[in-house]
Amino acid sequence: MALAQDAATPIPYPLSRALLEAVLADRVSDRFVCELIWPRLGYAPDGSGTWSAGPAASDAWREPFPAEPQFIAQRPPSVALTRSIAKQHKQLLKQQLGFGGYTIGELYPRRTRRATAVNWLLAHLAERGEPLPESGPLPPLQAVPADPVAGHPGDLPVS
Repeated sequence: MALAQDAATPIPYPLSRALLEAVLADRVSDRFVCELIWPRLGYAPDGSGTWSAGPAASDAWREPFPAEPQFIAQRPPSVALTRSIAKQHKQLLKQQLGFGGYTIGELYPRRTRRATAVNWLLAHLAERGEPLPESGPLPPLQAVPADPVAGHPGDLPVS
């Protein structure tokens, strides 16, 4: 849910420790997680409800994923996101958020892909020299899904 500046240029939702912890705790939809990343990669809403790679998107993203990569629902975009994190930023999830990982009973593709998304967002901030604020705006938080495999109502099936 990027904030709208105009139809062509969404303003990315502001990041904060509280928001990233909500992502890790599975308190926001998978789509919201993707919408945290898409504008930062150069994707923008195209007016039909789909996000498309815009001129700011690099060829590394635009060519394999011309339309909104589903980082949580699909493995290839998640793998590409993981690979795009510079080596020096691979441990930011642990270093900045103290995230030790999920327990065995919590290991589901949706959750591990959320951890990847959060690590990418932390790396994005680090590459720009931007700090991670402790707090900031939060979307309405949802209850943790009863079925962690299925996720929240409206989340795409995970493949």
